[in-house]
Amino acid sequence: MSGLKARAARTGASASDAPVRRSVLPGGLRVVTEAVPGSRSAAVGLWVAVGSRDEHPASAGAAHFLEHLLFKATPTRTAASLAAEMDAVGGEINAFTTKEHTCYYAHVLDSDLELAVDVVTDVVLGGKCGASDVEVEREVVLEELAMRDDDPEDLVTEAAAAAVFGDHPLARPVIGTEDSVAGLTAAKLRGFHRRRYTPDRMVLAVAGNVDHARVVRLARKAFAGRLDGAVASAPVRTGIRRRPGAPSLAVVHRDGEQSHLVAGTRAYGRFHPDRWALSVLNTAIGGGLSSRLFQEIREQRGLAYTVYSAVDTYADAGMFSVYAGCSPERLGEVATVARAVLDGVRDEGLTEEELSRAKGSLRGGLVLGLEDAQSRMHRIGRSEVNYQNQRTVARTLAAIDRVSAGDVNRVARDLLSQPFGGAVLGPHRGKRGIPAPLRSWLG
Repeated sequence: MSGLKARAARTGASASDAPVRRSVLPGGLRVVTEAVPGSRSAAVGLWVAVGSRDEHPASAGAAHFLEHLLFKATPTRTAASLAAEMDAVGGEINAFTTKEHTCYYAHVLDSDLELAVDVVTDVVLGGKCGASDVEVEREVVLEELAMRDDDPEDLVTEAAAAAVFGDHPLARPVIGTEDSVAGLTAAKLRGFHRRRYTPDRMVLAVAGNVDHARVVRLARKAFAGRLDGAVASAPVRTGIRRRPGAPSLAVVHRDGEQSHLVAGTRAYGRFHPDRWALSVLNTAIGGGLSSRLFQEIREQRGLAYTVYSAVDTYADAGMFSVYAGCSPERLGEVATVARAVLDGVRDEGLTEEELSRAKGSLRGGLVLGLEDAQSRMHRIGRSEVNYQNQRTVARTLAAIDRVSAGDVNRVARDLLSQPFGGAVLGPHRGKRGIPAPLRSWLG
């Protein structure tokens, strides 16, 4: 491996940024590190640019199932020995899957960095996907599906994504369905692993009391025999050009004391120039205790305990949504007030005070969210896997500061004039059981 060469670069840094270094190894593996002064730990994440939107409909849930399965056995470890190794050093190891990427991560003392890199890469590269393990883990995934179905907020959010995105791959739930999970075989999962888990789709992100050159050496060792050829560019996620149909309204019947509403519309992808203005808009509408939705629905009228807005952003598309949980008899009033809030912002825009407060909230949330090595690892890993580069904290703060009232109000007029769809979960029998104001809003 001594003959391999890597491109290395140091990102621009300011007083608010720790040094972030980046190397691209032959085969396309990207290594990014952030040294965190004063830290006594190391957070290691191996990110793979593969998620639920990369699956065929018949194999929905494969990325998530594989994430579970790879921990069961490697050529050198069993699930029990892997757990014992991490417990012996007080470390944490876990993984998660999203619509666009999967992350396997460990958090250990800085003295155990080599172990963490070895364990995480062993799982990702060497997971066996044995037939007997598939059957055991299938039951675990089905239990996770049942747990999701018992969480009304999660379930209604999945239903709303399907109603807003239609036949687009982003509409499919990350975890899959009972039928698709039942149809996933060891052969299918091994094929998914072999085809998708390639070095050019991977990012090794490490933060804490770490040295970049040492991490690169550990990466070369872990990927020995896999880093062949020239330095490859990461595959560009261009998205699906097929435009889905109009958003619709889904009704999920569930007996209970509350109705859960998610109303949403399609929004911008992560490369859109107005993504920062959308973040500011979302924060002002429903991102905090002073937001319009919280004040109008909870504080002034007492109609709901939980109410907020959210933005989900992907490579080529996004979704802006409003969530509220309320008693079934108040659902119509909640929908009426929520729609009036959005219409008011669309027609009249935000005040300067709201704009300033929303920007301050975003700035504070960003910086305060980077107080430990693990959160910094997630930031640099996500930045690399999503953008193929590193955005410093200072650069992000500057982008937020540049957002003007005109930008936000233009985005509000554009976004909040689009058709809305969504989902309602509760003791409602079909669309006829939904209050008229909600039916007229979400179709």
